[in-house]
Amino acid sequence: MNAAEQVGSKRNAGYRAADMVEDGMIVGLGTGSTVFFAMERLGERIASEGLSIAGIPTSYQAALRARQYGIPITSLDEHPEIDIAIDGADQVDPDLNLIKGRGAALLREKCVCDATRRMLIVVDQTKMVDTLSAPVPVEVLPFASASVSRRLTLLDGRPVLREGIKKDGPVITDNGNFILDCDFGAIADPRHLEAEVASIPGALECGLFTAYGEKIVVIVGEEKGCRIVSLR
Repeated sequence: MNAAEQVGSKRNAGYRAADMVEDGMIVGLGTGSTVFFAMERLGERIASEGLSIAGIPTSYQAALRARQYGIPITSLDEHPEIDIAIDGADQVDPDLNLIKGRGAALLREKCVCDATRRMLIVVDQTKMVDTLSAPVPVEVLPFASASVSRRLTLLDGRPVLREGIKKDGPVITDNGNFILDCDFGAIADPRHLEAEVASIPGALECGLFTAYGEKIVVIVGEEKGCRIVSLR
């Protein structure tokens, strides 16, 4: 898949997800390029159809893009139960376990995923894999970054502090924390690994999403359309 085909596939997935949103819904808005196509389409529907929705963005970047497209913004405090959420993924396996967090918004994205009734994951075909193997982002308290790194190493991981681009030093999340990208190789038991990482003091959240398969619908963008993958 070349770059143009990948962009077209992402657009197809994002637009399909946006067309599944209904009037009056509260919509979780993830972070990333494929989700931004969904937000673009939602903006079109708001302008052309009078679609009435409110979005809960998972990052400052998503909030800025939502405003750009004319999507009204609300918060998880105002709406602790969400009708539908749209987000991307770094990898998706056949059991709909996910690795997320390339955009460093995994903590808020998992809060939204937990709160939503239905989770639409928009990806292109390159994100569908037989076994999760991408580096797992872990959001860590800066105070505990060294001790968390040590514990991740004991889990046979290879943690690397994510460095900023166009700034010196580490990436700082919207929550004021660091990101450790941890390479575990092929992950045989994602659910067990997620639980192990969650037990480390100072590890606030990791990019493994293994508890939400029943509510996840994966929209896989292809060159001429989409296909839908779910466990139901």
